[in-house]
Amino acid sequence: MRSIWNGAISFGLVSIPVKLVNATENHSISFRQIHLADGGRIRYRKVCELDEEEVSGGEIGKAYEDADGTMIPITDEDLAQLPLPTAKTIEIVAFVPADRIDPLQMDAAYYLSANGVPAAKPYTLLREALRRSDRVAVAKYALRGRERLGMLRVVDDVIAMHGLLWPDEIRAPEDAAPDGDVTVRDAELDLADALMDTLGEVDMDSLHDDYREAVEELVAAKAAGESVLPAEPEDTGDGKVIDLIAALENSVRAARKSRNGEGAGDGDGGSGMAEVHPIKKTSSKTSGKTARTTGAEQTTGTAKTTGTAKKTTHRTPTGKTVTRSGSSTAKKSAPKSTGAKKSTSTTKKSAGSAGSRTAAKKTAKTATKTATKTATKKRTSSSGGTTAKKTAPSRKRTSA
Repeated sequence: MRSIWNGAISFGLVSIPVKLVNATENHSISFRQIHLADGGRIRYRKVCELDEEEVSGGEIGKAYEDADGTMIPITDEDLAQLPLPTAKTIEIVAFVPADRIDPLQMDAAYYLSANGVPAAKPYTLLREALRRSDRVAVAKYALRGRERLGMLRVVDDVIAMHGLLWPDEIRAPEDAAPDGDVTVRDAELDLADALMDTLGEVDMDSLHDDYREAVEELVAAKAAGESVLPAEPEDTGDGKVIDLIAALENSVRAARKSRNGEGAGDGDGGSGMAEVHPIKKTSSKTSGKTARTTGAEQTTGTAKTTGTAKKTTHRTPTGKTVTRSGSSTAKKSAPKSTGAKKSTSTTKKSAGSAGSRTAAKKTAKTATKTATKTATKKRTSSSGGTTAKKTAPSRKRTSA
């Protein structure tokens, strides 16, 4: 790399000969001004205002313009006679922590290269001292006709110098803050934190100038005589005031989708995982001394009977046909039996049923109930878990 300045670093009584080279380069694409009528290039010529004649570079000097417009000539010899100790020296004045330097002061960046073999040892000494102290050096130097402020730090195995603006060159942030008091809610801060966490970090080496690449493609297409399709404009919001919460939520979704390559798990509820609830087992209970059937003990509690009213016909061992109205099966999930389904083993009759029937009929039907109960148990046991059919005294029975 070509050096732009030769001098020395003054480190106390130690002098380190160095060369200054640019650490950055400008990749911006420059354009020329042309005459639209014929494509001729437009050039600027330096013309004297008094005689209106073009002046060459050798005839041009410096001058300071006074407040009244008077020009005061200043020659290079005048500037060379000024007592400027930093004219050829980078003078270190202090060592401070890096966080003491305001990023607003950062300017151009340079690499300091050891100038010659004798400079290698003191150069390495300063580099390692900076590295071990975890501090940066503040220095003064002169470049392009003015004294400047700089910061020296270690980058890999090289000492780099950042040009700094003088503190009085930093403007105060007046009228830059929003007017009035603005309150930010905790929910908005939480969404902002979530967006920051989702965006995460980035490899700085992966960042590049998209606009410059687009300009290069445009120039190449124009040179080849190809047509250039206009790019689709991006939606930037047009400066409209929007719902901040909604904008943050959408930003988090977009960032997660960009990171994951898909919308899964983005919190929009469309593709999230469903909640799983455990299924509790229930047992069928009957009052009195009614025995639990095999099918009721094996149920898991997940199957439920339908509420559709059906009429079922059951023939008893005595030859009578009993017609039942309502649900043909008992609900397994019900923890209690209904009032209409009472145990047939109980010997007590409800008051409403006893009042409507005579003692003679009760005596005649006792044998029928006993036979029905025995047949029901046998049928349930043989069917391997079918629904238990209970005979309730309160149901009406119709003789065939």
